[in-house]
Amino acid sequence: MSQAVAQARTVGSSLFSSDAVKKAVDTIVDEVAAASAKLTGVRGPIEGLEQPYEDSLKKLGEQRGRPLYYPYVGSGAGNGFYVELADGSVKIDMVGGIGYTPLGHAHPELIRAAVTASMEDNLKHGHLQATGALFEFSDKLLTLAQRKSKLAHIFVSAGGALANENAIKICYQKHAPASRVIAFSHCFMGRTVTMAQIGDAAGNRQGVPLSTQVDYMDFWNAAEADRVGQQAHIDAACRKLQEYIDRYPRQHACFIFELVQGEGGFVTAPREYFVALMELCRKNSIAVWADEIQSFNRTTELFAFEMLDLGEYIDVLTVGKATQACATLYTADYNPKPSLLSGTFTGATPEFAVGKRVLEILEASDLYGPGGMAAKHHKAFRDQVGALKAKHRDWFPDLPCGIAGGVGGMMRFTPFGGDKEKVGKATKVLFEEGLVTFYNGHGPYHIRFLPPLAVMSLEDWPTVFEVVERGLARVAAG
Repeated sequence: MSQAVAQARTVGSSLFSSDAVKKAVDTIVDEVAAASAKLTGVRGPIEGLEQPYEDSLKKLGEQRGRPLYYPYVGSGAGNGFYVELADGSVKIDMVGGIGYTPLGHAHPELIRAAVTASMEDNLKHGHLQATGALFEFSDKLLTLAQRKSKLAHIFVSAGGALANENAIKICYQKHAPASRVIAFSHCFMGRTVTMAQIGDAAGNRQGVPLSTQVDYMDFWNAAEADRVGQQAHIDAACRKLQEYIDRYPRQHACFIFELVQGEGGFVTAPREYFVALMELCRKNSIAVWADEIQSFNRTTELFAFEMLDLGEYIDVLTVGKATQACATLYTADYNPKPSLLSGTFTGATPEFAVGKRVLEILEASDLYGPGGMAAKHHKAFRDQVGALKAKHRDWFPDLPCGIAGGVGGMMRFTPFGGDKEKVGKATKVLFEEGLVTFYNGHGPYHIRFLPPLAVMSLEDWPTVFEVVERGLARVAAG
């Protein structure tokens, strides 16, 4: 570096390269690590904190108009898959708020990124004014997506539903005046007015005027494919799609593909199934939109479209949760006209710094590929479910979908025949026993795991399932 360039540093670059600042950040990271190390196992509340905690939960319920699903208010401390609540209890977190903690709690590299980024002049970024953190995050995510796709551009937004809103606007504009949308049954798209209409859950759109025209396709059904043959099952799906296309010619703007259904029960399909439907979309000028808000980083590749080798077909992609900030990516052909995409907020500075670091750590990890740790963890999970069934056969009636499913870090198991009431009760009882989970599916219902595989070892699974067994025993006993 020349002397002139060295002297032409900004105040900002001088601040962030300051030895004093680096030392202060190191001190904070070390303090967090020392505190986190104290959390090494499940425990109950600390005496004296229970009543204040109950009082705060009651107040929260009054503020919201209904109680929290779980009595969960974090203390701000955690360690890997352990998280401490404000009553001093410690839980094993197997769902990460539905997937936004891919590296668990209090990961030192993420603490470092967040603390450093928090020193910027403003917490929030917007599309009109932003610092380099937004563009560095965007560049990293887009570069990773471009490895096996034709995606050329990225637009960051403040949430997954907003990323989906931007995606549908891009598709509408490209294929105007087409106004219809194709989606899979049991899909979930978010809770904005438009996304609630597309999502296949009536309860999420009660009282919402239905202005979005949606045609639903049945998702891949493994049992039916076994019965009639895989190709016959694919041919039937293509006939149904063609039926919609013939009924509403040139009226479909996009087909939304959840390559692994999240709320639908962690089900996926063979590549050939998706290819056949995507080819039909391409032939009829219907945008192929892959929704990876939940599946990103949780399959056996970083992107589900990479796992299924579908990148050449993707026109629009939405990503979120694990990335911290959410984004809509699209090919050059789908680059929208000015003013279609905008927004005051893109997110907070630490989100971009932490998101970029998450992407770097995941990229360098040993999670992905046929022999990667994601596949090994998934096998260990299924082995634990199988062992539990062998020990308690009455808890696990046989089902066409099997008692364990998913792919990679998207894991589900199905006790009590998938009965909605019992599965819902099981999630609450497991929480009481020290395990944070959630449910998915729409009959049968499943218990859902989204574990932080990057910070877990295979030896952790027996510890998790000790709690599972205790909780299910309570539910089985009524």
